[in-house]
Amino acid sequence: MKLQRALVATLVFAAALAIVYTAHVRLFRVDVVLYASVADAVVAVALAGPVLWLSGYFAPLNGFEKTQLLLIWILAGYAFAISGPTVIDRSLSFYILEKIQQRGGAIKQERLDDIFTKEYVREHRLMDVRLTEQLTSGTLVIVDGCVRLTEKGQAVASFGRFFRKHLLPKQRLLMGEYSDALTDPFRNGEPLPASLLESYKCK
Repeated sequence: MKLQRALVATLVFAAALAIVYTAHVRLFRVDVVLYASVADAVVAVALAGPVLWLSGYFAPLNGFEKTQLLLIWILAGYAFAISGPTVIDRSLSFYILEKIQQRGGAIKQERLDDIFTKEYVREHRLMDVRLTEQLTSGTLVIVDGCVRLTEKGQAVASFGRFFRKHLLPKQRLLMGEYSDALTDPFRNGEPLPASLLESYKCK
């Protein structure tokens, strides 16, 4: 009986999350998809929680079990935010599949780089989206046309570089070969001409 009541309560949470998320993305402004989705999960927990605690139907569940359910819902909501809308919004893999479908189901492999540089960046407004995320997160500021790291941004970048170099796979399958290339992608970058490099710098 307790398992049945717990499943029913979880369905109530899932319905609340579906309604809140759908209403949010259709009717309200969203700054960052990830943050908005996490907020939707929190709101869904806040709506379903009182039902769980106050409804007589769920009385067979004790306080500890109800608390466990709330924690499970929070984790499930976070997993939904990360694995659902955020992945679809950010994923190059999804874009490749969608683009191949748009082009009739097949594209020459040699043209995929062009599709990324000439279509993906423009169609998904990649720079606008990523800059908005980082500005909202407080890792970047834009001053007089210069994009600058904040102290928080410096810390996040250093953490990312450390994690990438030491804690990402050293033998990762890339088109039939195992490589550590992505543990230090800058290593494989082509050096820029001095004049072009100078034009990037902010005074």
